Amino acid sequence: MSDLYRVGIIGSTGRGDYGHGMDVVWKEISRCQVAAIADDNPDALDIAHQTSGAEHAYADYREMLANENLDIVAIGPRWIDRHHEFILAAAEHGCHIYMEKPFVRDLVEADEVIRACEMRHLKLAIAHQTGWSPPVLVAQQLVREGLIGDILEMRGRGKEDATRGGGEDFWVLGSHILDLMRIFAGDPIDCYARMYEGGEPVNASHVHEGNEGLGPLAGDCIQARYSFANNVMGTLNSHRDAAGSPSRFGLTIYGTKGVLEVLTGHPSNIHVLVDSSWSPGRSGLAWQNISSQGLGVPETLENTGLHGGNLLAVNDLLDCIENPDQLPQCSMFDARWIIEMIMGVFESHRTGGVVSFPLTQRRNALGML
Repeated sequence: MSDLYRVGIIGSTGRGDYGHGMDVVWKEISRCQVAAIADDNPDALDIAHQTSGAEHAYADYREMLANENLDIVAIGPRWIDRHHEFILAAAEHGCHIYMEKPFVRDLVEADEVIRACEMRHLKLAIAHQTGWSPPVLVAQQLVREGLIGDILEMRGRGKEDATRGGGEDFWVLGSHILDLMRIFAGDPIDCYARMYEGGEPVNASHVHEGNEGLGPLAGDCIQARYSFANNVMGTLNSHRDAAGSPSRFGLTIYGTKGVLEVLTGHPSNIHVLVDSSWSPGRSGLAWQNISSQGLGVPETLENTGLHGGNLLAVNDLLDCIENPDQLPQCSMFDARWIIEMIMGVFESHRTGGVVSFPLTQRRNALGML
């Protein structure tokens, strides 16, 4: 390998573009050079070329992979219908991967791309920036040390906006919340979920092709419950056009000694109430912030926002490439767990009962209604 990692970027302007900054983060990574960019939209290729700072530009990503001898490929489009194709192609050329979420469309695709990467000892990291947020890792350690006592339950909400609330919200944004659940409670054991459209249980007549290549989708209201070890219960719900102001998009964790609120983003906005009654109005106790520096200490991070999260994620990926036994904070295995939890909702609704993980039925169950 050369002194610098050669990076190629795959985008698709008009079909997910470059996600949240997958094209520009590499310019600030001293260990990398942006060798090439590929965009199948000819009207946008010149601008994408300039924005990324890439040495070469291609209309066909396959030509880029064949010509450029790349070490890392960034998969940028938010649309996920070609993620499986892009990952397999990058893996065939021996490239490590940093990619936009969601991961892939179902568990069959997830299993296939993980096998392809494992066969070649490749690392893949997915851009759940909240998962790399230093305050989240500080909060995780404080919870382990007993700050809020034993976890009893976790309550997650999507953005619940007027257009995506329900099924699309669960897929595209709920993935961040599912990632947080696993950070604090480990892998789920099972799932029970119900899906509704216009007040009726979702049936085949409600299923349509989801936006941004999501595949079969339905529901303006989703209610999902997950079981974790130590009798911990987690819920993630999304109702269309029911958003809070300010947003309540995040995860609230209730313990025997207090409550932890984690809002998404980088740095994550985290507060804790050390109050076993969970009621500051009755107890008189106050919420305290948790920053990258600890409990009640002001935040000092300089690189903030999604770009700052990308910087952390990419540098973590590079460290993992250089240390074969180390996995990224949000690896392909974590990404598959998120898809597993989403597919579990669809399968539970289809079967009308609890489904255990890992799922035996690996396709999107909405297509089977």
